[in-house]
Amino acid sequence: MNRISTLIIGLTLGAAVGLQAQAKRQAPMTHTQPMSHPTNSKAATPSTTAPKSNSDSFKGIAQKLGTTPDALQTAYETARQADPKLSRGNFVAANMLAHNLGTKTPAVTTQAILGGLKGGKSIGQTLQGLGLTPKDAEDAERQARRDAARATM
Repeated sequence: MNRISTLIIGLTLGAAVGLQAQAKRQAPMTHTQPMSHPTNSKAATPSTTAPKSNSDSFKGIAQKLGTTPDALQTAYETARQADPKLSRGNFVAANMLAHNLGTKTPAVTTQAILGGLKGGKSIGQTLQGLGLTPKDAEDAERQARRDAARATM
């Protein structure tokens, strides 16, 4: 059952990546340099590094979850379209919780958590609604925060 849900999530992410790429081509980000001023101790020099793409911010988390940064970025953008109030932190937490708890509690999926957040519930309330005790929900949230922090180091 868990493998089927993992496969479905994977296919959904794959389809979302394809649809997102076809639907919207994003203009390249431009990087502006500060103007030099006589009071600056050092004159402005052109940047030698390219700006990070948005998906690079998901690099560590994506590796931990066994996916790609681009797929995670696309999934986040899709989730934000469904719930404009969704924060990046809650999105990462939902994915990390589903990753950590999905094998023991199959009802805990990323979509179930995101659905609870969209409905105005907290992550803890959502986890309790999916069958966890208040203590287990709190412990799971704490572990997900630790895992996410380690993945971004």
